[in-house]
Order: sequence, then C-alpha cells, then structure tokens
Amino acid sequence: MASALKFLPIFLMGLLTLGTYWLVQINTPDIEIIKGKRHVPDYIMDGIVVTTLGPQGNALYRVVGQRLIHYEDDASSEIFQPIARRFHATKPPITVRSDKGFLNGDMTVLDMVGNANLTRPAQVATATQVGSARLLMSSNKFTVLMNEDIVKTTLPVVLEQGLSVMTSQEGAIFDNVQQKLTMIGQVKGRIESENAGGSR
Repeated sequence: MASALKFLPIFLMGLLTLGTYWLVQINTPDIEIIKGKRHVPDYIMDGIVVTTLGPQGNALYRVVGQRLIHYEDDASSEIFQPIARRFHATKPPITVRSDKGFLNGDMTVLDMVGNANLTRPAQVATATQVGSARLLMSSNKFTVLMNEDIVKTTLPVVLEQGLSVMTSQEGAIFDNVQQKLTMIGQVKGRIESENAGGSR
C-alpha cells in the first residue's frame, strides 16, 4: 500500500495536466475561424457576360471576357481579355478593352490593365450636335467607375481623334455623362481643324 501511495502525486499531476489541456482546447477558437475567408478562387467560369443594371433596371455596362475567376474573401473577380461596353439611350456607346480586368465585389469599379484602350465611334452631325471623328484613348490602365460613368487613368495616355493626337504623362478623365475629356498635367500633341481631319 505504501508503494502505491508514493505514485499518487504523479497520478494526480497527470490528471491535472490532462484537465488543463482539455480546458485549453475547448477555449481556443478554431484557427480557420480566426483567419476567416482566404483570397482564393471559389469558382471559375469561361465565356462570361456580366451586366450591371441602373436604378430603373436598365443595362449600364456589359462586360464580356474569356474567363472569370471569382474570389471568396471579397467577392472580387479577375477577368481575362475583358471588353466593357456602356449603354446609354441618348449618348454614343463607349467600349473599353484590356488584357485583364479586376472587378470589385459590389461591381462598381472595374480596373482594366494591360494594353487598355477606350473607343467612341464617329458621330454624324445633327441639327443639335456637332459631328466628331472616332475617338481612341490608350493607356496601360483605365479605371471604370460604373455608377459615375467615368473612365480615368493616372498613367501616361495617348488620345487620337481624327488627325489630332495628344499625350499626357499624368493621365486623363473621360466623363461620359458630360461627353467631356480632360487631359491631366502637361499635354503635348497637335489638334487638327474639323475641316482638315474631322475632329473637334
């Protein structure tokens, strides 16, 4: 009996250790819950068409692409070879293309990256509107603000319209609502008359 009693402290220490380990385990949150969702794809689609709608249910932008990768943590999407077209009842359509696009989770901001260009077709003169030549704006990145209907960049940009060519190292802002293009910073180039090149 005496030999058994001498092992009692060791036995009690073992029980205390197991109890402590058990309490730690039940009070430690799951590591995955702490980390939350990871920035990994949760689905991939090929040949996609994404349409954003206005308050009245009308189509604002339609984005097509070869492939879309959707990420679970922020609901953002990566789009390969995206083409975004703006629909407007009273204004000419604009089309933005690039090598890759990044659409935020609430589908309001689309970053178009790599060989990005914006085009607006030539406009025929009417009784209330002056005609204009085709507009082409090129940069390495455009940010499309879908709700505001604005396309902008802070990178070097080249604007071509008719025979007119202008460049800026600091970017440009195209406001489709006002049909207004603003070149930022020091602008270089040439502006041809409407008679010579059909541009404004």
